[in-house]
Amino acid sequence: MQLPSIRQLTFLIALADKGSFIAAADSVFVTQPSLSAGLKELETILGAKLVERGRKGVKFTPAGKEALSRARTIIAAAIELKDGVRAAAEPLTGTFRLGIIPTIAPFLSPDAVPALKKQYPKLRLYLREEQTARLIEGLRDHELDAAILALPYEANGIETMPLADDEFLFIAPKNHELAIKNPLKPEDIDISNILLLEDGHCLRDHAIKVCGASGLGTEEVRATSLFTLVQMVAGGMGVSLIPKLAIDAGIGLDGVSVRHFSPPIIGRQIGLAWRKGSSRISEAKTLANVLCKQFDKKLIE
Repeated sequence: MQLPSIRQLTFLIALADKGSFIAAADSVFVTQPSLSAGLKELETILGAKLVERGRKGVKFTPAGKEALSRARTIIAAAIELKDGVRAAAEPLTGTFRLGIIPTIAPFLSPDAVPALKKQYPKLRLYLREEQTARLIEGLRDHELDAAILALPYEANGIETMPLADDEFLFIAPKNHELAIKNPLKPEDIDISNILLLEDGHCLRDHAIKVCGASGLGTEEVRATSLFTLVQMVAGGMGVSLIPKLAIDAGIGLDGVSVRHFSPPIIGRQIGLAWRKGSSRISEAKTLANVLCKQFDKKLIE
């Protein structure tokens, strides 16, 4: 019995992703006639019409949509096979795609990436900075091998493990009344005066939880990054919370007073996420341990 080839399935996926025969052929480095011939062979093997050409471009038939879904699964499994065998033979060589959320990436990677290159010279590490929802999507779509994000976060088909706790510190303009209050507690913060990151950043949700600020209105000022947030506080626009990770990494704090809460507040847990059943779990844990060396203890046994 003749079965579809990896090449044919790759052509089908390329056509779906690119939307035209010309663009699909370019993306897989073949000529358009070669791609068309490969897809025709696939239709013959499967015994069904998969795609139709129309004025509005390529249209997948119901059978084509089913074939496409299964093709993506098969190709993903083939990639897992290759990566798993390579990882078993020689761990942390070749390409590893690691996602990191924006409120961790700038403060975790600068010192760690050179150390990784030195420790694992055959490793080609690709870092992708995205918000949590997009990282999870990337894991599911086999675009990422693992991701470092803030826990708790539950998603179907995704497994996680904690790496370290990250304390939240209070920042305010140097002349602010809470800059000298002792002891300082979350309930001392005026909710109407707190500055937060824009929607989509998980750090925003963690800060709201710490401050009990569930009653925030829709008009509060929002920053696009931690760097902007600090500048807004320094400019006297309000107060905020910032992860100790960012402080330790040397984020600029000119014009800002930094205070610990009493007792200390653990604002979030930094964790590692991967696709359930991934062949690269062991490598992901080793990588995460190196990346998190700036914490004072070994994070993964």
